[in-house]
Amino acid sequence: MDRESSTRESAGQDPLLLLKTLQTLWTKRELQKLREVARQGFATLEDPFSGLLDMLESYKGWKGKGHSLEYYITNELARWLKEHPRDPQSGFKLKKLQSRAFGVLGESQSNLLEPLISIYQLQKADRNTLLGSVNHLYHKGKYKEAVILSTKLKLQPELDVEKMCTPLLLQDKANLVEDYVADYPHLQSQLLQIMDTWCHPTFNTRDIARQYQNVPPSRADKLNQKMLSKLVFRLLGQYNLDPALCPNVMNQRHLGTLRYLFYKRFVEKSMTQENWEDHIQNMVGENVWLQEQLIQLLISYCDAATAAQWALSYHLPSESLPAKVAEKMHELQHQERVEVTKERTYDSKMDKKNDHYYQLPIARENIHFLQTWEEVDKCREVVLQPGQVVGIDMEWRPPFGLVGRPRVSVLQIATKEHVYLLDLLQFSKLDQEEKEKELCHFIWKLFSDPSIIKLGYGMSGDLCSLSTTYPALREMEKQVQGILDLLQVDKQLQKNSGLWKKHHTLVESLRQEPSSITQSPRQAEKGLSLLVQNLLGKPLDKTEQLSNWEKRPLREEQILYAASDAYCLLEVYEVLCKDPAHFGLTANLKESLGGKQSTKPRAKKTLSKQGTQSPSKQVLASAGDTLSASAFPEISAKDFSVVCDTMLQGLARYLRCLGVDVCVLENTDDHRQAAEIARKEGRIILTSGLPYQKLQAQVGEGRCFSVNCSDKAKQQALSILKHFNVRVTLSDIFSRCQVRRVPRRNSVCLARELLKLLGRKAMSKHCYPGVSHWDIQQEAAINCGLRSTSISSSPKCWLPASPNTHPWTQAVCAADFISSLLCFSLLTLVEVVVQQMRDAQWR
Repeated sequence: MDRESSTRESAGQDPLLLLKTLQTLWTKRELQKLREVARQGFATLEDPFSGLLDMLESYKGWKGKGHSLEYYITNELARWLKEHPRDPQSGFKLKKLQSRAFGVLGESQSNLLEPLISIYQLQKADRNTLLGSVNHLYHKGKYKEAVILSTKLKLQPELDVEKMCTPLLLQDKANLVEDYVADYPHLQSQLLQIMDTWCHPTFNTRDIARQYQNVPPSRADKLNQKMLSKLVFRLLGQYNLDPALCPNVMNQRHLGTLRYLFYKRFVEKSMTQENWEDHIQNMVGENVWLQEQLIQLLISYCDAATAAQWALSYHLPSESLPAKVAEKMHELQHQERVEVTKERTYDSKMDKKNDHYYQLPIARENIHFLQTWEEVDKCREVVLQPGQVVGIDMEWRPPFGLVGRPRVSVLQIATKEHVYLLDLLQFSKLDQEEKEKELCHFIWKLFSDPSIIKLGYGMSGDLCSLSTTYPALREMEKQVQGILDLLQVDKQLQKNSGLWKKHHTLVESLRQEPSSITQSPRQAEKGLSLLVQNLLGKPLDKTEQLSNWEKRPLREEQILYAASDAYCLLEVYEVLCKDPAHFGLTANLKESLGGKQSTKPRAKKTLSKQGTQSPSKQVLASAGDTLSASAFPEISAKDFSVVCDTMLQGLARYLRCLGVDVCVLENTDDHRQAAEIARKEGRIILTSGLPYQKLQAQVGEGRCFSVNCSDKAKQQALSILKHFNVRVTLSDIFSRCQVRRVPRRNSVCLARELLKLLGRKAMSKHCYPGVSHWDIQQEAAINCGLRSTSISSSPKCWLPASPNTHPWTQAVCAADFISSLLCFSLLTLVEVVVQQMRDAQWR
């Protein structure tokens, strides 16, 4: 014991001897003892401040990621100083220590910045010294450390924001950039203006990346205009800055909106002419660049004459227009009368009213558009009656190119006899604070009264927009009661559709005539419109959904649309309440309203009787699957073919490893390509989320499956195999793998990787009765065209069966195969097969 204490004392007298002792403990990973010895050593050092720098300057043993011995030593001294306060020497000696500390920072990891700043009071050092240290780090290519140090020391106002932030943006370290400008509004504006110049169509980030060492051009390629635009818009909202600071980003956003409006009008045909024109005029305004882009889109979707009419209305010079448009515009200028704004040469068949949409069952005089406080008082008396059932919806201007959440323009409240449309936009202009408080009190009381049933569809988003419009209602969301969000009910109905769709009788007054179904092709219904169609017989007319709800007066079509959106909720609720069990719901929908209701979909009380099923069971009952698993005849994996929608590449790889014929879309592909491939090649569509409804309508019954994205790929694959009655055998595993030929230099890397992989024992951790991993590995290797061989004392590996195969290809094949076994987890594939064997359904 005495010998050990004397050793520690002697080690503690010299910082380098203490370091040597700590290195020994670090090598043995005895971290607890390392901390104890370090604390005892600091107590025996004559000058722990200088001693720490001696140790850090002499120790260069860690260059990787994670915590190093330097980190542990530095943090232990910081903790020790809190328990034994000491001030570092002042004057010249302190400046010398600070200078040495800056030198250490230039050679160490960034996680030493904060403790060294605290220990040596670097924030109090001379300003020129601090700036010199930051520049020293920067010119060494340590951009991250330079920005962190300047942020900690509050040096941002004295540094060039473009110089400091550019390399970090190129390295995808936007979080550090946000911290750098967080407390400086003028730097925030400068940063966004810099990023906006990068969003110009002719800008190339590689040109900037070449100016910075340690920033490879390939890394800069990830910072494309799409990512930059998203980042700029997020920061504009976060910093509450004027979007006019970023004209390039706004132009690109507006151009995307123009393309979307053209698609809605001329392809999807779901927007009226007047509505479309209103949005186009508001979007383009006096922006000459957008006017020119509009002319190009008009040429693509319409003709030169239509483009000339718009060019004439914007007074565009003929030299800036295509020749055909300029010629047409010259002809129009000589006509006696030119209708530029109202008479367009578009196909207006869709603008004619038809009766194959849901129609309001109440008289027009029972729809009230409220713009005065007196009218609101009459509405309050009717709506706040105990036991009342109301349908609630909200409308706002589409946020085309806008920053932040939109403000609600119209609040719809529907009762059985009346529909009230509250003009919130008009009330906000009256500037009567007391009356506005009364309105907020009315809305708060409505949503917090448990005796009033409030029906909505996606109520969470509506309440968020409402709280944006009236900040006094921000806390209301926590106190809402009596809300039934039919969006959650709709999800349960989709899962249970096989139970009720074949036997559901539509409301007679709303039953859709066969002739009206084929009058004109329409896009597949979705959301509330699909729910109304399924239960009431006709979908909602959504052509006014994207109207400009801030323009006054509202058109008659807008008023009828707003009233229908709220009133249809009452009729849907009435149908569901007549026989909830028929739809697979609880006996009484009102039971779901007990207590405070969360408006967030995930916190919503489950209404389906299948709510307690396991995730795999829920997947089997996926939305709209009208055929049960037993309805499909057994099929082998090699004969089962699917097409995976975007964002399902992981599931696609998993199924392919099991021998399934898989075609997969890239994330940039259109969802509709899945339907085209499925029809052409006879494949099953695997998709998830909103695209399911559209794709299901384009293929036959049972040919589209909605995947539960909350499950792991293994669970998703197992659910699909069970649902479609697919049988997987040992011969199917990896049967679709292919040997690839690659350049020689890549073969060398793969061959080296093979030697590393051979040392792993990934195949010997688990055993299953009757099925060994070696059997499956052997079967899978044969399927891949590989043969077994032994390399000295190493485990068996697999090489191409042909003896004439080039040796490099052999090494590549072996590395590729074993990498596949590890990357796709062969053990989990075995579990799928074994689970099938054990399941009674598969015997």
